[in-house]
Amino acid sequence: MSAVRPLNVVVAGTGFGRVYLDALAKADPAFRLTGVLARGGATSQDIAARLGVPLHVDPADVPDDTDIVCVVVRSGATGGPGSELAMHFLRRGIHVLQEHPVHHHEIATCLHAARQGGAAYAVNTLHPNLAPVRRFLAAATVARQHQVPAYVDIACNSQMLYPLLDLVGRALGGLRPWSFGSPAMDDTGHPFTTLHGRLHDVPLCLRVQNAVHPDDPDNHSFLLGQVAIGFDGGVLALPELHGPVLWHARLHAPRAADGRLTTSGPGTDRLDVPSTDILGPPPGERWHDAFDETWPRAVLVALHDLKASIDDPALRRAAGTWAMDVSQAWNDASQRLGMPALIRPDTPQPIPLDALRAAVDAIASTESIAP
Repeated sequence: MSAVRPLNVVVAGTGFGRVYLDALAKADPAFRLTGVLARGGATSQDIAARLGVPLHVDPADVPDDTDIVCVVVRSGATGGPGSELAMHFLRRGIHVLQEHPVHHHEIATCLHAARQGGAAYAVNTLHPNLAPVRRFLAAATVARQHQVPAYVDIACNSQMLYPLLDLVGRALGGLRPWSFGSPAMDDTGHPFTTLHGRLHDVPLCLRVQNAVHPDDPDNHSFLLGQVAIGFDGGVLALPELHGPVLWHARLHAPRAADGRLTTSGPGTDRLDVPSTDILGPPPGERWHDAFDETWPRAVLVALHDLKASIDDPALRRAAGTWAMDVSQAWNDASQRLGMPALIRPDTPQPIPLDALRAAVDAIASTESIAP
């Protein structure tokens, strides 16, 4: 029995595309990098030479024996030609994994091109496939088997709104029906804009830092994303997309016959659990680790999902429907938020971690309980 050959993959784009190239360098036997598609600048030439693959500057030069093209080029939603590239390859029968954000009109056109070419198409939002987020999603699935979500809180920057809606939709079991209200009025100068609404008919509070540095859009956000889903029994929280996943058990103490709270003894078993439990992974991942390992491995998850859909029309339809829902929800929320404000802050200065640790250790080691 002959071994199944790896799928030939070309990566279009060498900006964020470097994460995809790092993913394909992980020696996954299912995939083989066979080329880079870029404009032909010095950086792209160096990358292709280092990886030992051809550099294509014209999409028509990408060989027909290519199985997958990862389009990591801005789509029309952000002023780039990514969707045109995707449609070119889909019509040729080459499967496409396209990096978000993609407007739902573009997704519809790409899905039509995919049907024409008999190819599989998917939009990659990356962050729902991060290993810590997959733990969060697994915990959310179990929690929903026991209780209906009572509310969801999301906090993110404007660039992360698209993948955060994808993430929360997966955690809730769907996005429809959704609705977003008007931004809450605020004259305090708070950096976040607040929308209330519903996702999958669950009450939602969405806070977005709706601001961007025009010359440095990947920096200057206070956070990437935070999510908390409230249940009757507690709150499942992801305070940072790289973990840890937290379960905050809800405080509820029974009352004695005289009306006083009973905090110990018979009937207080529910108090004999941690107020907060770390469901994993352990905190401490460095940003270097995120870029070198966690993000590339999330790309591999998306590539394996695309690979599974190549021979399964039902998976293709489901991926297309989901991609449309995510993009439409993102578009509706973005319309409510309005255009991001343009900001030009200075480079943020880090707070020394050693100083923070020393202060905490000093408090923990003192015998005094006085403030």
